[in-house]
Amino acid sequence: MSRTSESVPLWPAAGAAGDSLSSAWNGLVRHPWRLLALLCLIQIACWTVMPAIVNVGPPGDVVEGFMWGREWVLLTYKHPQLPCWLLEISHLLTGSFRWPQYMLSQLMVSATFVLVYLLARDIMGSTRALAAVLLMPSIYFFGWPTPQFNHDYAQMPFWAAISWLLWRSARDGRPGWWLALGLVAGIGLYAKFSTALLLAFGGIWILYDARARSRLATPWPWLGLAVFLGVVAPLAMELVRLDFLPLTYAEHRNAWVIAHRARLYYIGVQLAGLAAVPVVLAISGLLRRQPGPAQEPLSACPPPERRAVVYLAWMGLGPALLIMAASLFTGTGESWGATMYNLVGALAIALLGHRLGQKELRRLAVLALLCVVGVSSAYAVTRWTSCNILGRLQPMCWPARSISQTADAIWHEAVSAPLGIVGGDDSVARLAGLEAPDQPSIFTTLDRRLAPWVTDQRLREQGMLLVWPHGWKLSPQLAAWTDGLPVKTVLFDWSLKASPLAIDFVVVKPGRADLPGDPAGPPDPE
Repeated sequence: MSRTSESVPLWPAAGAAGDSLSSAWNGLVRHPWRLLALLCLIQIACWTVMPAIVNVGPPGDVVEGFMWGREWVLLTYKHPQLPCWLLEISHLLTGSFRWPQYMLSQLMVSATFVLVYLLARDIMGSTRALAAVLLMPSIYFFGWPTPQFNHDYAQMPFWAAISWLLWRSARDGRPGWWLALGLVAGIGLYAKFSTALLLAFGGIWILYDARARSRLATPWPWLGLAVFLGVVAPLAMELVRLDFLPLTYAEHRNAWVIAHRARLYYIGVQLAGLAAVPVVLAISGLLRRQPGPAQEPLSACPPPERRAVVYLAWMGLGPALLIMAASLFTGTGESWGATMYNLVGALAIALLGHRLGQKELRRLAVLALLCVVGVSSAYAVTRWTSCNILGRLQPMCWPARSISQTADAIWHEAVSAPLGIVGGDDSVARLAGLEAPDQPSIFTTLDRRLAPWVTDQRLREQGMLLVWPHGWKLSPQLAAWTDGLPVKTVLFDWSLKASPLAIDFVVVKPGRADLPGDPAGPPDPE
């Protein structure tokens, strides 16, 4: 009779797996850069793949950026054009309009993570700096809105870089830091003019802080200022040439917000965007009531000096609080504060870092990864459901490629020459031109002031394809362009449940002699 083989207990294998995980964690703690790199990779992967899977069309700002990027202008009536150049470069490198913009946005967010880490490391050591970055995914502005790459996200790493370089410049006083600060500050204005707000706060801090103020007795801050002025000079000249149109646009945008939003709307959005931070701090154990240091301290790093905490609070919260206060009296777009919360995590850890131990850091890491994976997955489910089940027509639901292909076919049925210009309703016209093989220009609101790349000569020589949603009330300007011309209506499927989308097309053939004038008044901010 054969002996029955003895069963082997499973707990040693489980224990070995636990030891392996513990060893891997200890390696990450000893080398915080590894965990930071892992966070950045997961952020890039999740927030690139999820939107690319579910979004049929790019977000509205992205389409506008692609269309403006191909013109390679320095400035439009809205903003400087660095973000649009980056979108155009991403298309030239990949040939796609489907996913590069999502990766580009996440590269900006991840660069912000790295730059915040560098600043926080200088102030309170690498482990606490890592904890500061691990708090950032819980901030709404680093997750849900990020698929819409626009000027807010293009300037985000510049705000973090300016904060780090200014601290380094004031601390070390070396010429290289001041020169880098001037260069980065100048380029930051090409991302968005509101970077000037952070520069103003930085300038005030230099005058307030004794050590930073003492650096003004050396030539290096002034040389950095000269670099800054040299970088921004072309932008300033272009602003004058355009008769300060971006400032006029901002004024009318603020007026629109005042008319259409509640007085406390902006502040409410900002507080909601930060609401998860105290929750994460509480779950991680950093808000526990009992005072005293962590029971499992990670390192003997001393607490940050008072001037460093003041710096983080001033640069990290000062601009945001000022805009919140201003929003009570002037209109402010809800997403305009997105870049102003880079240092919230660093400030929180500067104040609570003495409670940070192994357990707290592990919880922060798990919560950060859950935020990235969970929120990006929720984004994908919500967007797909909204388009296909609920039938809510959002920019991401529009069948961009089909609209572009149809626009190209309609044009070439009537005209043998390339499609050079699209216009009409901007939101639809941009989609019509986005993936058209001829790469046409957008005639923004049919206004030559707002689209200086569209000249009367181009209109006469190239003609134009006009596009707008069927049933849309025509503006006087669009009616003047389409008067007497045949309209072709095409249906586009965009949802599993909702009815097809009807879009009207009109071909304005080359050679038209009578060209309508520009519309009076400012453009609609929306």
